[in-house]
Amino acid sequence: MHAIDFERARDAGHAVQLAQQGNTKFIGGGTNLLDLMKGGVEQPIKLIDITRIGLAEISELPGGGLRIGALARNSDTANHPLVRSRYPLLSQALLAGASPQLRNMATVGGNLLQRPRCPYFTDTAFSMCNKRLPGSGCAAREGYNRMHAILGASEACIAVNPSDMNVALTALDATVQVTGPGGARAIPIAGFLRLPGDMPQTEHMLQPAELITSVDLPPPAFTANTFYLKVRDRTSYAFALVSAAVALEMSGGAVRQARIALGGVAHKPWRVPAAEALLVGQPVSEARARQAAAKLVEGARAFKENRFKIEMAQRAVVSALRRAGGMA
Repeated sequence: MHAIDFERARDAGHAVQLAQQGNTKFIGGGTNLLDLMKGGVEQPIKLIDITRIGLAEISELPGGGLRIGALARNSDTANHPLVRSRYPLLSQALLAGASPQLRNMATVGGNLLQRPRCPYFTDTAFSMCNKRLPGSGCAAREGYNRMHAILGASEACIAVNPSDMNVALTALDATVQVTGPGGARAIPIAGFLRLPGDMPQTEHMLQPAELITSVDLPPPAFTANTFYLKVRDRTSYAFALVSAAVALEMSGGAVRQARIALGGVAHKPWRVPAAEALLVGQPVSEARARQAAAKLVEGARAFKENRFKIEMAQRAVVSALRRAGGMA
């Protein structure tokens, strides 16, 4: 590992100023970044410690929503009374991720930027990875691809976003607040993470030197009827093969609004508004749940080892809809 400069930021403005010096990285919990640095995947010349700039508070917004500071720890966020009571879907998703020790260190901002766990990306012994070495090819397409994408992939990359939290935030229509050299701006979660296209090395819409300051949740329309289902190889410390975040607003036994986000199937959490619309205006039923699930995976393209994901994703959605809609 090469020599690395280290500097502690005083506040958010100071952090942004320091980040304009070139190949620098912000470090909070470091649970993803340090692993990638040890493996030689990330090679910053400077780390900017942002752990003492505030941004860990979780507070109510004037309009009834919730602001979660970017440096709030995953465990603190999952167990915060306002998150548990108003946004149980987010709490469930956070508690499904990693291990208690990692959740105690990991931050909300870092979780948003969590990088794919594709072995061809994380192991520098492989020379083909467009995400790590643009233009080199995608070894996963013809290699080991059991964990990989069935939706939204490209010829350049079939990796998936590994975050459980991002799936719940997508279903909840969260907004990412950032600050940078050009000032502050708000980015809806749906537009914050991106599909690979022909630039898989670019996973989000942050500009150079921009810093995530918080994640804002809208007023809670989905509280009583939500469920996060994670299907994985083991029940602890495993990434999702498929996950489903379902949030329903019910009135008189019928669905007024529906949100469904799939994880483990694409480069970003996968939502299809047309699938959600199939549920609106009537009670949740097995038939409608199956129709919505089928709509969600329309156009799916599987590879040699992940064909099972097309059926698994649909079953996960139906199961989560049963739980959220009170059918189970």
